[in-house]
Amino acid sequence: MVTAVADENSQPQDRNGAQNRNVSITVFFPCYNEQENVERTTKSALEVLNDLNADFEIIIVDDGSSDATAQIADRLADDNPCVRVIHHATNLGYGAALQSGFKAAKKQLVFYTDGDGQFDIKELPPLIGLIEDCDIVSCYRLNRQDPMMRKINGWLWTKLVCTLFRMKTRDIDCAFKLYRREIFDNIIMSSKGALIDTEILARATRKGYRVAQRGVHHYPRKAGEQTGAKLGVIFRAFGELLKLYNRIRAGD
Repeated sequence: MVTAVADENSQPQDRNGAQNRNVSITVFFPCYNEQENVERTTKSALEVLNDLNADFEIIIVDDGSSDATAQIADRLADDNPCVRVIHHATNLGYGAALQSGFKAAKKQLVFYTDGDGQFDIKELPPLIGLIEDCDIVSCYRLNRQDPMMRKINGWLWTKLVCTLFRMKTRDIDCAFKLYRREIFDNIIMSSKGALIDTEILARATRKGYRVAQRGVHHYPRKAGEQTGAKLGVIFRAFGELLKLYNRIRAGD
């Protein structure tokens, strides 16, 4: 594995990172009960991608939301031909939502961030510049805006999975990542829950795909409820981790 680490204090020579380049990109958001956030997040993405003059599509993955997320997403798609929606009839889990987004992507690059608005998609363009020399840009959160226990759990989880799979990722579950779409033609994705980021990076690095890292800002959640810290999600992730470790050791 070749890992290039970008210093969060450095400024890239091309501040926009993707201006005047022919950019073909899918941007998608996994959403579960994000009625207060999904419209703002989608419109921000439209603004950034139009400024880049990119060949783009935006996919909203509604993971069985019980609020008005699905209706808002459908309206956004009706209003803009570059936006489409994938609906899960029931809540299948974070990993399943990401799988749907990656499998539906049609462009050369695939970027995802959560639909909760805790990241600023205006920090996407410099990642496009970085991926010219690698296959994945895996970001890490600067000044993570989560409760202390959640931050501690996240740090411990990252250390655990990086030790098991011999990776050097600073923030495994940071929901701000850019991939070459071809990766998803060559790896298996089986995780339906929170292990999905670990599975993708572990399988990709095992196949020799190159990973760069970059810091991005993280903001407090303005609305909605976090689900990642629920005990059921955590137990499911550990169960999937054991299965993934055994499968990769066996060469699967």
